[in-house]
Amino acid sequence: MRTRADPATVRASARALRWQRMRGDGRYSSIGEIATAEKIDRFHVGSILRLTLLAPDLVEAMLDGRQPAEQGLPALLKPFPLEWDRQRVEIRT
Repeated sequence: MRTRADPATVRASARALRWQRMRGDGRYSSIGEIATAEKIDRFHVGSILRLTLLAPDLVEAMLDGRQPAEQGLPALLKPFPLEWDRQRVEIRT
């Protein structure tokens, strides 16, 4: 188990929350607009935005550095279930 948060995962989560807030505020209306503004691939934007769908306790564990080492950012960018109970089984903390 990690004892400190993975900086890449924390940055990606912060970025996802910022983009989500910008969409909610009307600054961007689509993933494509975010991708254009950030000059990155829209599929990457979508992958990062999915982090906002993680169960709150999984996010807390990630930010506290309690996630298993094999559950870093690359693993979190892979498809995961939307149901929090299923996430807890597939993304073990």
